[in-house]
Amino acid sequence: MNLTINTLLDRIGELPPMQEAAQKALIMIRHPDTNMRALAEVLSTDQILASLVLRWANSAYYGLSAPVKTVQQAVVVLGKNTIQSLLFAATLANLLNRPAPGYALDRGALWKHSIGVAAGARLIAARYNPALMEEAYHAGLLCDVGKLALEFYLRDVQFDREKIKNMSFIEIETGLLGMDHAVIGKELAHRWNLPVSLQNAIAFHHRPSQAGDAFILASAVHLADAATMLLGIGIGSDGLQYPLDEAALVRLNWSEDSFTELFEKIPAAVSAAVDLIGMMK
Repeated sequence: MNLTINTLLDRIGELPPMQEAAQKALIMIRHPDTNMRALAEVLSTDQILASLVLRWANSAYYGLSAPVKTVQQAVVVLGKNTIQSLLFAATLANLLNRPAPGYALDRGALWKHSIGVAAGARLIAARYNPALMEEAYHAGLLCDVGKLALEFYLRDVQFDREKIKNMSFIEIETGLLGMDHAVIGKELAHRWNLPVSLQNAIAFHHRPSQAGDAFILASAVHLADAATMLLGIGIGSDGLQYPLDEAALVRLNWSEDSFTELFEKIPAAVSAAVDLIGMMK
């Protein structure tokens, strides 16, 4: 079955859009001249986002001695980078928390996996280019969102286990549907007006050596995705095979010891993010 790009984009169109206030706030945060008061005013226009920001600032994670009572105070306490990542994660939580039967993913599995990839990608970016840490986190959150558009068409597919045992799921997607989830994820990021570098990181997160200027971002997501799969966090039928991009590993001088740090830190990051955002138990 080969689907047209328009058919799959129609599936994306059925996904809930990013809240207007959240999208505007994320755009503002990317501009260094944006002041905290203006950011707080935008967040205050959405009751749900305002309450989330206040809850984050007052969480035990930050251990403040006095309660934060206004969004403006919360913005100052958290800072732009923290608000950017938490806001992005919270905005995507309900979207990624849905089940994806076509990938044998129960409710919550894709969300937890995405958080794991995001946390791991941030750690990897810190090692190679700290300026990319937050963008790597966002790319990790979004890397598999395209599965929500594709999974509908995979639900009734009967896989020939012998035929596909040595195939990656990217190859299976392309063979069955004509394109893979990374391509669809890039299109969603484009529709949300996210940076081109982030779009390309999503598009090439299974083959980062081909990502051009987005190599570090795509590699961070690629390696974090593999580590999260190996940890068994949010793994479904797409965990059959996960071939690593050997050219990227050589270019990064990546070793087995490098994976050890991810194995140690990703589970705790997933637990902390789930607790802080409060989307599931």
